[in-house]
Amino acid sequence: MPDLSLENELGGVVAGIDEVGRGPLAGPVVAAAVILDPARLPRRLLDRLDDSKALSKRLREELAELIPEAAIIGFGEAGVEEIDRVNILQATLLAMRRAYDALATKADHALVDGNRPPRLPCPVRCVVKGDSLSLSIAAASVVAKVRRDAIMADLAAAWPGYGWERNAGYGTAEHLAALKQLGPTPHHRRSFAPVAQYM
Repeated sequence: MPDLSLENELGGVVAGIDEVGRGPLAGPVVAAAVILDPARLPRRLLDRLDDSKALSKRLREELAELIPEAAIIGFGEAGVEEIDRVNILQATLLAMRRAYDALATKADHALVDGNRPPRLPCPVRCVVKGDSLSLSIAAASVVAKVRRDAIMADLAAAWPGYGWERNAGYGTAEHLAALKQLGPTPHHRRSFAPVAQYM
C-alpha cells in the first residue's frame, strides 16, 4: 500500500502527479496533481487509498469525493488534436504540466509516476509504479481516473455505439467492432494504428 514515506523524505510541500488515458483510442489524456495535507487525512482514506487500477469503480468514486477534503488538486488535459500532433508521450507531459500549473499552491517538490519527468518549475522525482508507493501519486491517479471516466461517459452520450461509458475509449472488442462499423469520431486519436486504418 502507498504511504507518505517519499513525501516525508523530500520535505516541504510535495505534489504527487499521475496521468490516466495514455492507451485509449479515443478521448483526452488527463493528469492530476495532488498536494495532501497529512493533518487532515481521514483514516478511511489512509486505509483504502491505492493505485486506481487496483480499486473498484465504486471505491474510486468514494475516494475521489474524500480526497478534496484533505488536498489541493489541479487537473490538466491534452486533447486528441494535441495527442495526434505531438505524440502521446509529449501530450502526457503537457497534461502533467497543466495539472501542476492548476494547483492553487505551488510545490517545493513533485513526485511523478513513471520514468519521464515533465518540465516543472520545481525539482521532480520520477517514481516507477509510484501510484503503489506514494500516497500523493495514488490520490492523483484516483481523481484523474474518475475525472476521465466522467469525460468519456459524457462523450458516450453524444457518440453512442462505441461503449465509451464502459471501456473509457480503450481498444476493447466492443470498441474495435464499432470502429469498424461506424468509423472514427472527432474524438478518436487518428495517430493510433487501430484508428488510422479506418480513416
